[in-house]
Amino acid sequence: MAELATIARPYAEALYQVAKQHDVKAWSRQLDLLAQIAQDGELRQFADNPKVSSEQVFAVVAAAAKQDLAPGVQNFLRAVIENGRLAALPAVVGQFHALANAAAGVADAQIFSAYPIDAAQLSDVVATLEKRFGRKLEAHVQLEPSLIGGIRVVVGDEVLDTSVKARLERMKVALTA
Repeated sequence: MAELATIARPYAEALYQVAKQHDVKAWSRQLDLLAQIAQDGELRQFADNPKVSSEQVFAVVAAAAKQDLAPGVQNFLRAVIENGRLAALPAVVGQFHALANAAAGVADAQIFSAYPIDAAQLSDVVATLEKRFGRKLEAHVQLEPSLIGGIRVVVGDEVLDTSVKARLERMKVALTA
């Protein structure tokens, strides 16, 4: 989906330049919420309806957010809606996070676990992963029971899979070879 990334890049860069002058973390949380809202198929169908004005779409999205959006975030959302780029919003937010993380020297780590990880375990896991990947990590945990046990970690384009499911797959390959 290179086209979506191409569309998202200028929005993300401009958004990040403005967010640097304000509270990047607060904007980041609000943008995550908007990206989640923008993924709704019915909302995008509503936004694509030619009989619906951009102000109506903005009102629906803002109401779905259920919180006061920063003025800069509101302006960004209006620009995205007026230009018919609501579908690109999740990609814009993803690139925004990449820019913010690069500036802070941090990388996102998506941790998939078969079982819930408590705060103490998570801090130990993150410390070990930071040594392994050689950089500061911002961890996001997602439950994935199909792993059976262990964890799978995705940092950028690197994957560390220590799950029971992966071990069973490797044994299966070894036994059938």
